[in-house]
Amino acid sequence: MYNSPILQVSENGLIPVLIIGTLVVVVLIIFLFFFVIVYQRRMLKNQAELRSLHDARQTDLMNAVFETQESERRRLAEDLHDSVGQVLSAIKLNLHRLDKNCVNEVTQPLLMDTRKLADECIQEIRNIIQNVLPPILTDYGLLVAVEALCTKVENNTHIKVKFSKNFADKRFPNEIELAMYRIAQELFGNAIKHSEATVINLNMALDSGYLVMEFKDNGKGFNMDDVKQGFGLKNLQSRVQLINGEINTYSKPLSGAITIIKLKVA
Repeated sequence: MYNSPILQVSENGLIPVLIIGTLVVVVLIIFLFFFVIVYQRRMLKNQAELRSLHDARQTDLMNAVFETQESERRRLAEDLHDSVGQVLSAIKLNLHRLDKNCVNEVTQPLLMDTRKLADECIQEIRNIIQNVLPPILTDYGLLVAVEALCTKVENNTHIKVKFSKNFADKRFPNEIELAMYRIAQELFGNAIKHSEATVINLNMALDSGYLVMEFKDNGKGFNMDDVKQGFGLKNLQSRVQLINGEINTYSKPLSGAITIIKLKVA
């Protein structure tokens, strides 16, 4: 059968066209493939940046909240000391003068009771000031303040508190000392209210450049799934986050609880 030269030329010219067309399609597919990859990476990067911005804003917000709380605590402590404390001291002085100058069988018991009430009120004001803004923390540092807190809890509750440490008195930045002290207060508060513990062990340690606080009680424990979203735990996590630390809590029913806070200090 005879093949036309024109048909042969057309077939010969079609091959390069098919090859070029195939290459173009392959190039387009490769381009689209890389475009999708680049787009996904950009999307992931943008999401990460948004999360980072959100976390930064959340951190700034939490920091502002805690700073406001501390500012209010300082103002309250100053007001209690400067106004209420001075008034009570003046009342006590006047009662002392009355006791010396106007004593008789009728008034003396009443004056004694009133002076006793004034003394108790003054002591309670001092206790509130120490809870709100403990001078011992500012003057002597975290370790001494936490040890004093342990002693106070043991003296005022039925709980036996065992405090231990593996380093001598050492000062840390103010924000770390204040945050860790508040964390210890919250841990004690939660244990007193909810754990039904009879013994609490609190250990402060320096380990390879990390400050570690371990808080352990022998109370009734709890189911971790039931408290993960609890306000108390969130508050602790927020405080630890602000000082770039980490917190881990372990517990199960009837087995007590242990909370470990760890942060880099060196």
